[in-house]
Amino acid sequence: MISTVVWGTGNVGRAAIRAVDAHPALRLTGVLVHDPAKVGRDAGELGGLDRDLGVAASDDVGAVLGARPDAVVYAASGDIRPDDALADIVRALRAGAVVVTPALYALYDPRNAPPEVRDPVLAAIAESGGSLFVSGIDPGWGNDVLPLLISGLGSTVETIRCQEIFDYSTYDQPDSVRYLVGMGQPMDYQPPMLAPSVPTMVWGGQIRLMARALGVELDEIRETLDRRSLDATVTTTSMGEFEAGTQGAVRFEVQGIVAGQPRLVVEHVTRIHPTCAPDWPVPADGGAGAHRVIIEGHPRIEVTVEATDEDGNRSAGGNATAVGRLVGAIDWLVAAKPGLYDALDVPLRPAVGKLGRKHP
Repeated sequence: MISTVVWGTGNVGRAAIRAVDAHPALRLTGVLVHDPAKVGRDAGELGGLDRDLGVAASDDVGAVLGARPDAVVYAASGDIRPDDALADIVRALRAGAVVVTPALYALYDPRNAPPEVRDPVLAAIAESGGSLFVSGIDPGWGNDVLPLLISGLGSTVETIRCQEIFDYSTYDQPDSVRYLVGMGQPMDYQPPMLAPSVPTMVWGGQIRLMARALGVELDEIRETLDRRSLDATVTTTSMGEFEAGTQGAVRFEVQGIVAGQPRLVVEHVTRIHPTCAPDWPVPADGGAGAHRVIIEGHPRIEVTVEATDEDGNRSAGGNATAVGRLVGAIDWLVAAKPGLYDALDVPLRPAVGKLGRKHP
């Protein structure tokens, strides 16, 4: 059994605890938390299970990593603390662990990561023999392994479009929704996530991965952005009120330009309420969120993924699929040589040993 630690118990960490518990090759041996109120609580409770797992949460990073776990699922956010997240991950690597995480956008495409991010990771791997795999859903499997798999079903491919279409009122991270993305802010507010070059920093790696896998050269990566205001004040179940005239929807594209044309596109359509920008794309079933891949070519292929978890929440479902990709890679990484891996290296694996299993 591969001893595994989950570091962080928020949106991603909850799902990670459940995924590690369900994996037949893994054994949960530690949970790291930042909130003092969570210290000492059982991992089963923190993961949303209705049973104890016999693992108490700790805030003692040194002690947990000092036990030399085989693997660490780093589930703490890196959105607003990338330097701290990098330092934590390097610390886990120096403990000799295989580390999987969605937290470091620059390392989704490690070949093109800036040296200040890549070099400390490579040094830690060389010193202690760990490995790192960074992935998620979008950025993640929704714009790398899924579109590449589907592209293989076509005779010719003209464009690949990867869409995330989501109602962000279902996303249990109010600070990110209101301040990073800017929902509910005045239209002259500059959301950090939408500032020029930031979408390319986050999703450009996915464009480069697709281009590399398809054997095409990129001319450049471009961005487009459109924002809409709310016509009327709306009240959401999870995040309260959003006033009329404030930002209610965002649509942007990160485009990989090949031979002068946008051939590889990552598109996000994000709303805080379905009444805003109703003319923009919506999920096929009219639900709160979906990931869609559209292959224009012969034949035209369209695939939509709608995931739910935690009482039908689609944001939680998306988080759970990202966790499934990462946790499912741990035993492969443990068996592989130490290194810094990307989505083209690590196979998307069947749910071996999981068929028929479910959480109580």
